[in-house]
Formats: sequence, structure tokens, C-alpha cells
Amino acid sequence: MDDIVRQAIAKWPKVPHCFGWLGLDARGNWYMRDDRVQAAGPFPMSKGSLLRHEKLIDFIHRNYEADAQRRWFFQNGPQRVYVELEVAPLIWRLDAANVVTAHTGQLAQARRAVLDEKGRVYLDCDLGFGLVHTLDVAQVAEAIEQGLWVPEPMDSDALPQRFGYVRSPAARQQAASGAG
Repeated sequence: MDDIVRQAIAKWPKVPHCFGWLGLDARGNWYMRDDRVQAAGPFPMSKGSLLRHEKLIDFIHRNYEADAQRRWFFQNGPQRVYVELEVAPLIWRLDAANVVTAHTGQLAQARRAVLDEKGRVYLDCDLGFGLVHTLDVAQVAEAIEQGLWVPEPMDSDALPQRFGYVRSPAARQQAASGAG
């Protein structure tokens, strides 16, 4: 987390959390979701505006983590912005040597592979759990054929509970508050 973010949290410790305004899709793209987009439906059915500003995306990446309740968020100064996940909290990329990198740019060590009923491949890594990017599926298939990883079959609906993440913090917050 950036020092300036830590300082803002210390200066304004009681800023309310924000839900539903930021989404992460299955390719590692960030989407800003205003009130109109949120009213149109849940993420990813209603995605919002694709973020393209590189410095903003880098700032999100440096300040992206999970809380004790397994909800992933972006700490935007004193405000915690919870992220709606299309599939998983991290999107993995592989290079030619099968080095795993998160969509945030962090290097990771894979511990196991998972294959869901839709044929999507996930990696459980030291940084967390995530989906292999669609552009790297052929490469991960080759790594599996070489015995680098042996994918464990698992139902996609079981993944959040099994690997400790919440796909929709906004829906969970709504349910907890009795709204909606």
C-alpha cells in the first residue's frame, strides 16, 4: 500500500466504504460503475466504463488487497472501494518460461491448478487465487501436458468458498443490511 494512502487513512479514519463502483473482469480489466450502470444490473452484466488511464490503473494495482472477510478492495486514499469480480480476484499471465504474473504486475509462485466445468484454468498461488488469462490458456495447457501442474477439477460455484474470496461485496453488503 502506498504511504500516501496510509497517511490518508490515519488522517480520515472514518470514511465510509464504497460498494459496487469498481469491477474487475476475467481479463484483468477494471471498470468504473456509476449509479446508472449499477441500476442497470450486477457486474459483469452491466460493466460500466473501461478504465484506460495507466497511472490510475497502476495506483489501483499497488493498493489492491483483501480484507479479513475475503472481500477484495482498492484503498483509494481514506476510502475503501470494494471490487465486484467477474470470476476471481487475480488474473494470471504466464511468460514463455511459465513464470506467473498477476494482472497487478506481481510475480507469483503457483501451488496448484484448478479446472472448472467450463474448461477455465485457475492457479492457486502464494499471492492468492486467480484465473489464467484467456491469451495464456494454450500455454498453461502445454505446461499441464508437461506435468508442471496437474489440474484438480472443481465446480466454479465452489471456488469462492474454497479459496476465500467474495465475488460481489456489494451483494453481500446489501444482504447484510437487509436492503434490496
